[in-house]
Amino acid sequence: MSPSETGFPRYVAIEGPIGVGKTTLAVKLSKQLQARLVLEEFTDNPFLTEFYRDRQRVAFQTQVYFLIARYKQQERLRQQDLFSRAVVSDYVFAKDRIFAYLNLSEAELQLYEKIYELIRPTLLTPDLVVYLQARPEVLMQRLRGRGRDFESTIEVEYLENLMRGYNNFFFHYEESPLLVVETSDIDIVNNPQDFDDLVAVIRRTKKGTNHYIPQPRGVR
Repeated sequence: MSPSETGFPRYVAIEGPIGVGKTTLAVKLSKQLQARLVLEEFTDNPFLTEFYRDRQRVAFQTQVYFLIARYKQQERLRQQDLFSRAVVSDYVFAKDRIFAYLNLSEAELQLYEKIYELIRPTLLTPDLVVYLQARPEVLMQRLRGRGRDFESTIEVEYLENLMRGYNNFFFHYEESPLLVVETSDIDIVNNPQDFDDLVAVIRRTKKGTNHYIPQPRGVR
């Protein structure tokens, strides 16, 4: 099924903080669209476990590894034919700078920015970005539920700072149409109607910045 037949953009990117459900949505959406799925390759980062134990010590190594890995993956995507098959990704390359500004020192940022500016202009821009939000306590609950060892040391304060970074980034985001979704009170995994409702909103989003704040199902 081609993108035009589904009413969806050819390249949809799902974004949001750790634990918000972006990979879950990307997987479900790609299956519905019969689209190519592009997932962030974060588990291959050899610095990640130590980063969550001591962010300051290995922040630069962690960040540069992610930057290069994401660039290589996006470069492969750029070489694909997006006109024959839709693509759904669970990240936006530009968000890499959120983590850089959150975790790096001033000197490290200067070096990071030089690397970033060298590679950014060659990459594709999504036709639609879906930014998922959730309250910090909801993110913590979801992180505990999936039980990854390297996430066990994440603190609420870090999630709050991360959310502020994401909100600031997307407040100024103008590279493509944007849909901001509050996910705290929906469950796209266990409630098919929540997923269908969200898909319908995504399908209708064509331009500008849009917000979707679903009410808890019991009060609809």
